[in-house]
Amino acid sequence: MPFKFIHLTDTHLANPGMKLYGLDPRARLDAAIADINQHQPDAAFAVVTGDLTHWGEPESYANFAEAMAALKIPYIAMVGNHDRRVTCLDALKAAPRDANGFVQGTRTTEHGLFVFLDTLDETSHAGEMCAKRFGWLASTLAAAPAEQEFVVFMHHPPFPVGVHAMDEIGLKQSTEFGEIIAPYRARIRHLFFGHVHRPIFGSFGKIPFSTLRGTNHQVWFELNAGAPHLASHEPPAYGVVLIDDENIVVHSHDFLDESLRFPFEPPAGVDGRDYALNFAAR
Repeated sequence: MPFKFIHLTDTHLANPGMKLYGLDPRARLDAAIADINQHQPDAAFAVVTGDLTHWGEPESYANFAEAMAALKIPYIAMVGNHDRRVTCLDALKAAPRDANGFVQGTRTTEHGLFVFLDTLDETSHAGEMCAKRFGWLASTLAAAPAEQEFVVFMHHPPFPVGVHAMDEIGLKQSTEFGEIIAPYRARIRHLFFGHVHRPIFGSFGKIPFSTLRGTNHQVWFELNAGAPHLASHEPPAYGVVLIDDENIVVHSHDFLDESLRFPFEPPAGVDGRDYALNFAAR
């Protein structure tokens, strides 16, 4: 069986009882957790790629921790531009931490070293990696055995994704990031990130990447640089990732979707063509 883990991102929890853009972020995270517990209990762990909270308040982190306590698998909590580093570390044992106080760390799995990066700049919504964080990344990659592969997680994408408003607040040090990982590109199996609240898949200098919708609000799809920056109530999602020695498969699951499910095959005694053409959709 493939190795399985869950990708969650951009949960944006506010303080208990508060709504955000007309939606209840806690209720939506609760629904995601319930769905994971019911349908993906064999996953090894979950990774939440930042923007755990919307304003970085202690009560919001307590709200997040309370929700995640219901998850039946372990999880790793990362920071995004809406988070506050010290508050997050004080509140969440699931947040990794390096020797310099950044929310960075690793997890060894049967399919490589999972590397979790801190791209938070508390003065801007754009991403930042300083010399200390780059130093940690460089030493972590260099210290790995020569044959070890990597899976990398970060909040901000280190390259443009085409959604102009989000590209303006991507990782500022994209060139430096590319230089640090250059010697290891062939060993990086996948790059996971959050931030853009959209299902996007592709390759970054031949490194496959994926990101997905958050669990609360989304960013509307618009590639025109002159268009207004819009949020939306598109369906929330979480990712189910399957890894074996040869492949990585990423499923984006709209866990609140309530559209009709129905058998492809007709009932006994019913012609298949008639079943398809005369199907009574609700």
